[in-house]
Amino acid sequence: MRARRLLGLVSAASFLLIVSGCAAPTAAPAPAATGPVVSFYGDSYTRGTGASANDKRWSTIVSAERGWQEINRSENGLGFVNRRASMGPGLDDIPSQVIADDPDLVFVTMGLNDNFSYDRAADRIRETIDSDLERLRAGLPDARIVVVEPFWYTADRPASVDVIAGWVEDAAARIGADHIAGASHWLDGHYADSSDSWMAADGLHPNDTGYAYMAERMDAALRALDPPL
Repeated sequence: MRARRLLGLVSAASFLLIVSGCAAPTAAPAPAATGPVVSFYGDSYTRGTGASANDKRWSTIVSAERGWQEINRSENGLGFVNRRASMGPGLDDIPSQVIADDPDLVFVTMGLNDNFSYDRAADRIRETIDSDLERLRAGLPDARIVVVEPFWYTADRPASVDVIAGWVEDAAARIGADHIAGASHWLDGHYADSSDSWMAADGLHPNDTGYAYMAERMDAALRALDPPL
């Protein structure tokens, strides 16, 4: 694999983060890697908001274990629809940035925040899921794309969570991407109001323990793919 410069761009999830004022971990240089270039397109749960440092977020743990060169383009509050129009030039079209990265592997971990727009924008959410994934496939015909079921963060689970997850899975199949199911349940029993909470002080995002567990689950899911990663 060709060597790339590791970009310390961090990014990603919940609309509720915007009003909570919780900050994401400060960007810090990551250890040099020479393996495949991997671009992450997600929300605050992939940006690592709530973690004590970038190297505690699941994406960096998984990348470090595999020697991947991580480019984390996730953004707080981002969804397929949510926050797209308000992020400003460039950030309103992260798929184009991912394509410009020319990665060997792409992770798409989007959809959590779209639950907050579902009642007024369901059709647009579904259309944008399709268009984002189709653009990534057209722009990166040789890259392997891994689409992850949207994460979730409370025991209260609106019906839209499963609807959006289904749209994401269907869109992944249409572009020939790998799909990882079940991620919306990875923190079950460990939410903010649980006796054994793995959530940060804001109650919205995982803490280091939560991200470490997400990394374990992601590692197992990637090893189970055909071919494994």
